[in-house]
Amino acid sequence: MADVFHRTFFLDGPAGRLEAMLWTSPVAELPAVAVVCHPHPLFGGTMHNKVVFQAAKALHRLGIPVLRFNFRGAGMSEGVHDRGLGERDDVRAAINYLASEFAGRPIIVGGFSFGASVGLRVGCEDARVVELIGLGTPVNAADFSYLRTCLKPKLIIVGDRDKFAAREKLEVQSAEWAEPKRLVIVDGADHFFAGKLSEVGRAIGEWLAERWPRPHAPTCAGD
Repeated sequence: MADVFHRTFFLDGPAGRLEAMLWTSPVAELPAVAVVCHPHPLFGGTMHNKVVFQAAKALHRLGIPVLRFNFRGAGMSEGVHDRGLGERDDVRAAINYLASEFAGRPIIVGGFSFGASVGLRVGCEDARVVELIGLGTPVNAADFSYLRTCLKPKLIIVGDRDKFAAREKLEVQSAEWAEPKRLVIVDGADHFFAGKLSEVGRAIGEWLAERWPRPHAPTCAGD
């Protein structure tokens, strides 16, 4: 597509090759680069998930190169599922790739559901990551207490009907998370934001436009 470079390849991961996809565009000064992590692979989650795709589009509209990849054991990625532990190393491999390909560029880490629980933890720990985006953050089951001391900007988007992120529990927990942060609750949306994906994209775009320059608005890639 015009103004878009769409490349599929394999990353070198700690448990074998990781299937990946990178969107870039011919921008002279790219403001940042990003990786978006997919939901639970044992329940059909892959990098082609609709929520992950929507998040990637919203980032790419701002001229940000976006990397998606399949966790170990998902799609064509090698290895086997490791209950979120080895998957943290998969995220680190993706960050290492971006740091190598786009030296010196700040990195944004986003994730949906399982991808949020894994990606945000790694992103908080890695100094190369400057911003975090959590979609459908599953506070009912996963531990997000580390966000209490994570001083990186955080955007959290959930649906008010998300069965994995009870609104009351999310509001209590997020009140304890370190600033800066923004909690966006999408009215009428379930865990997968069915019928509400445009609102997810808009929330991401508005959040990032406040802090990242927009040198170019490329045509978005497609799978």
